Amino acid sequence: MFEAAELGQKTSKAEYEAALPELRSRLLAAQRVLRETNRSVIVILSGVEGAGKSEVVNRLHEWLDARGLVTHAFWRDSDEEHERPRYWRFWRALPVRGTIGILFGSWYTRPIIDRVFGKSRRADLDRELQRIVFFERMLIDDGAVIIKLWLHLTKDEAKQRPKKGSIFGKFTKMYDRFAAVSERAIRNSDTAEAPWRIVEATDQRFRDLTVGRIVLEALESLSAPRATPVPEEAEESVARSSKKATQTVLDRIDLTKTISSKKYERDLEKLQAHVAKLAWKAWDKRRSTVIVFEGSDAAGKGGAIRRLIAPIDARLYRVISVAAPTDEERAHHYLWRFWRQLPRDGAMTLYDRSWYGRVLVERVEGFARTDEWSRAYREINDFEEQLVDHGAVLIKFWLHISKAEQLRRFKERQKIAFKQHKITDEDWRNREKWKPYELAVNDMVGRTSSATAPWTVVAANDKRLARLQVLETVVQALR
Repeated sequence: MFEAAELGQKTSKAEYEAALPELRSRLLAAQRVLRETNRSVIVILSGVEGAGKSEVVNRLHEWLDARGLVTHAFWRDSDEEHERPRYWRFWRALPVRGTIGILFGSWYTRPIIDRVFGKSRRADLDRELQRIVFFERMLIDDGAVIIKLWLHLTKDEAKQRPKKGSIFGKFTKMYDRFAAVSERAIRNSDTAEAPWRIVEATDQRFRDLTVGRIVLEALESLSAPRATPVPEEAEESVARSSKKATQTVLDRIDLTKTISSKKYERDLEKLQAHVAKLAWKAWDKRRSTVIVFEGSDAAGKGGAIRRLIAPIDARLYRVISVAAPTDEERAHHYLWRFWRQLPRDGAMTLYDRSWYGRVLVERVEGFARTDEWSRAYREINDFEEQLVDHGAVLIKFWLHISKAEQLRRFKERQKIAFKQHKITDEDWRNREKWKPYELAVNDMVGRTSSATAPWTVVAANDKRLARLQVLETVVQALR
């Protein structure tokens, strides 16, 4: 694979100086066009140690407008990064729409290094590469352009480069092993949408001009019209996808169960005491907890959350109420705002509504195209799998009430002064789409409930019974 980058290609000083003015002018013009689009550009810079990756980064900063360019170097993992799933650091570094992000080191670095030094098996590398291909496909579907550059040196040339520390020396001594592992990684992650470009890096001028031209080609391609799937009417797509669903998972929930006030108070105190102890044990064992609350409007999510956090030390948890995305959040992939808020090891984060809005409100209300919410199930499954793989305890609740009970609670909120802020015109509009939401919930539970990340559907007509079930489920999961 690397033979094509071992041809000894060179660029003279005269050729370099003659080509540079036009290249820089076109790069800046293409970058201005990028600013007006809803897309981002991600430049992944990898390759042999000593091939000049730092110099290439500096050159791109020199040739491009720094106001629309950000570089992130991944070479030393911080404690903050170690205490979250590995991809957390990469999600935080993704560029805003209309800008360019250069990743000096990337999601390829650790899998390759671990395999080179025998810390992982070939199967581990291949599995990680599958995740990478899916991750890149997800970003591309969201509008990103990914440029993957591999700067290459021959073995002899690599040995002749000045030593820059112990890491450089280790890679030089293991050149053959590194080349073999890297070739496998490149081959298994080279796709039509995100191909690898191998650049011969022996001659600095040839290397820099080649990289500049590859980036220019990608930027100028943005001016070509992008094929966008024709959006369907949300109501039609919901109905069509669930034609056979005469019953849903919600129809099997018994909403008639109740509990006495005396038993509720007794059980509540006991369960809250357990939660308080288990939260500290999770902290001691450095196991993070992520709890998702979804449900119908007025289903009692807020009340359940308050009873859950009441006994927990406030230093251990954070509650995040998810509303419509901000301008900053809309400038990224929809999962970005959830990745960046993940708790550190040992801490707990509770989401009052969550990433499932993509397959619920955005689906039913038509805020997302059919192709967008359809692929979100797999994206969400992958996200949650990474949380669990990292060691997080993931708990997901759907609080379900009847349509009649919702109406009663809506009217109650209108009458009681301190509850009036909870009822809005949007709540009444959502109520008119009760059946489409039921069908969307049915699909959501069916396609995102797994052994490691199951849904717990809570009968919430009786608020007290629902709160106890939430507490019991959290206690069981933490135990």
